[in-house]
Amino acid sequence: MNVNRSLIRRTAALTAAGVAALVLAACGSDSDSSAGHNGHAATSPTASASASRGQHNAADIAFAQQMIPHHRQAVQMADLAPSRSQSTEVKKLAAQIKKAQGPEIKTLSGWLTSWGEEVPAEGAMDHSMHGADGMMGAEEVDELERLSGKAFDTAFMEMMIKHHEGAVAMAKTEQKDGSYQPAQDMAGAIIASQSAEITQMNQLLGRN
Repeated sequence: MNVNRSLIRRTAALTAAGVAALVLAACGSDSDSSAGHNGHAATSPTASASASRGQHNAADIAFAQQMIPHHRQAVQMADLAPSRSQSTEVKKLAAQIKKAQGPEIKTLSGWLTSWGEEVPAEGAMDHSMHGADGMMGAEEVDELERLSGKAFDTAFMEMMIKHHEGAVAMAKTEQKDGSYQPAQDMAGAIIASQSAEITQMNQLLGRN
């Protein structure tokens, strides 16, 4: 009787141990599977966000930081046209420049903010850009402000052609060296629109 009881106890203990082992194995399997799935689900958005942040490079940052003050100066010049120009074509051109470049300034600023980079302050001017990228010096802008009529129209278009040529050069550099697709798309739009405006201004000046 004692032997039978001992056997029953051993059998029960082994059965219980086997069940426990199966439960643990199942839990371990579920846990591993869950961890793997959850780990993937949890890390994918993070990885995607990281990839999204990593889609820009130093050339994209330089493009945005340089194009903002460049556009601001074009808008500043365009703001002078309504009260100083005598040419309907120049006034339309100035309005077109302001309409295109104003929103681009906001977009460029938004990119820099999202990248954790500095947005050039209003009125900030990178003096290293003067001349090389078609930027006007303060004295040239002051001179333009003093002009009116045909003299203004001529000076405005001559300055804006140089200004646009600088923007086109900057945009081509972005297309060559940048990696952020929206910035490269904007660069393409700048090249197309400002090249067309350069042609238009040269025609108005009688150069073509």
